[in-house]
Amino acid sequence: MKLFKTTSANETIELGQRLINALPSDYHVILLQGDLSSGKTTFTKGIGKALGIESVINSPTFTILKSHEGNKTLHHLDLYRLDGIGLDFDLEDYILDKDAISVIEWPNQVEALIPNVYVLVELKWIHENEREITISTSNNTKDWIEKI
Repeated sequence: MKLFKTTSANETIELGQRLINALPSDYHVILLQGDLSSGKTTFTKGIGKALGIESVINSPTFTILKSHEGNKTLHHLDLYRLDGIGLDFDLEDYILDKDAISVIEWPNQVEALIPNVYVLVELKWIHENEREITISTSNNTKDWIEKI
């Protein structure tokens, strides 16, 4: 686990980029936890930037899922409005897609679908532009996190 502090949206975006640049190939699911306006989508913009995505990354709150193409596909899920897993969305197909990076905001909505290996990013709103961001892994691997 490693704690970061960002003082601007640009720093939060840069941290998302740094995460992807350090991410081992066996990780493809990134869980984002934090209150509303904590910077989850801003962090995802950095992930997209590192993946070479040029399309606009914004919150898929109402659509639940947006996929973006770049050097690697990004599946961005915002499950805030989801009420149970259901069968309508085939979410497991996106979450388990090992050829893509799947970023999941509000992952508690689909705990049963989360694979055993994932990165957890916890974002905490401190002040208007200031965030505390903790990055950890499901298996407590620390070596690559130190490279972020």
